[in-house]
Amino acid sequence: MFSAVSTMFAVLFSALAGGIWIGLTLGLTGVVLLFVFRDIPLERLLPQYTWNILTTQELLALPLFIVMGELLFRTQLSRKLFAGLAPWAALLPGRLVHVNVVGCSIFAAISGSSAATTQVVGRISLEELTRRGYSKDIAVGSLAGAGTLGFLIPPSNIMIIYGVLGDVSVLKLFTAGFIPGVLLAMCFMAWVMIHTTVKPSLVPAGEHAMRHMPWSQRFASLRDLAPAIFLILCVLGSMYGGLATPSQAAAVGVLGAVLVARAQGGLTWRALREVAIGSVLTCSMIAMIVLGASILGNAAAFLGIPAAIAGFVKSLGLSSFMLIVALMAFYILLGCFLDGFSMIVMTLPIVLPIVKAAGFDEIWFGIFLVLVVEMAQITPPVGFNLFVIQGLTQDGLGYIARVTLPYLIIMVLFTMLITVFPDIALWLPRVLS
Repeated sequence: MFSAVSTMFAVLFSALAGGIWIGLTLGLTGVVLLFVFRDIPLERLLPQYTWNILTTQELLALPLFIVMGELLFRTQLSRKLFAGLAPWAALLPGRLVHVNVVGCSIFAAISGSSAATTQVVGRISLEELTRRGYSKDIAVGSLAGAGTLGFLIPPSNIMIIYGVLGDVSVLKLFTAGFIPGVLLAMCFMAWVMIHTTVKPSLVPAGEHAMRHMPWSQRFASLRDLAPAIFLILCVLGSMYGGLATPSQAAAVGVLGAVLVARAQGGLTWRALREVAIGSVLTCSMIAMIVLGASILGNAAAFLGIPAAIAGFVKSLGLSSFMLIVALMAFYILLGCFLDGFSMIVMTLPIVLPIVKAAGFDEIWFGIFLVLVVEMAQITPPVGFNLFVIQGLTQDGLGYIARVTLPYLIIMVLFTMLITVFPDIALWLPRVLS
């Protein structure tokens, strides 16, 4: 067993160090393990296995949500979100900074992507906030932190991958992510209120006109939220109303995105070509990674590697809480070098059996994993949300990471909270099952 484990890590890290794509690296490692330690006809097994994995019904939702995100990126949805939320956010301490948090929460319930959420909301809100005199520190930091909600608030691309690889109900994962997602957004808003109260210079002294806006005008601004609410009803309404599976809801969402894009004048032939190319490139990359991870996971399971590592971890005598603390530290460290998506597909075949053996619920662990992946999104030097914001602002990664640090700390504390109180994630799926 030791030789199989050492061979797996040697091939895996050698290929990664050599710059080979992560999807090919994962698949290659699995093939080498089977070739060296088992005498099986790989030339017949792999094509059949590839077909079975890439035609999984649950995986169909992923490319549809990607197409939906590409379509919405080319609409005026972000401008409408800002216009609809600004009159209401002005009533709170911190004022329009809350548009970042609430706007990201709303778009997260549409797109399923952290990067898309950050980019769509940020391309309007950052410009507006800095133009109105808000501190760039709090504008950038709140956007980077809130942008991670794209993975936690359903629908979520990461949850779909976890559900497929871990054989867990995607709909239950979506349901479990709702309450933690809302609570985490409220924690971000609470920090914005505390931060701006302690340090009033972060927000402009003016803008009292919006705070004293007539209520009739304030309610009229809600019309700008209509496209976003329509899309949320298309996706989440069809799922939780029992009208559609996650895959079918994704298809309904794409249709809704097409209608919104058409109504807002963003559905040109050039835009459709860009949507098609962007979607194909993203889907191809994800498909390769999922396939490679599945090959490696099944090869490792066939050789008994996860069971052996789980036995070793169990022999250490760690309490359940300390195991989760160790895993969180491991994933935060891993997030300094890998994107969140790669973290899941590389580690899940090994980590999930350990977590199950420790008695943790696999639905709860899915939410935990999404939270640590969110942390990886804002952890330098590979935090993807940091790169997205850098593209919007042209600021250095060090500066963006520094102003985002309070939100990373909030996420760490929130993860500890759901570890102590797992029903925060498990109550809603239990009630609705």
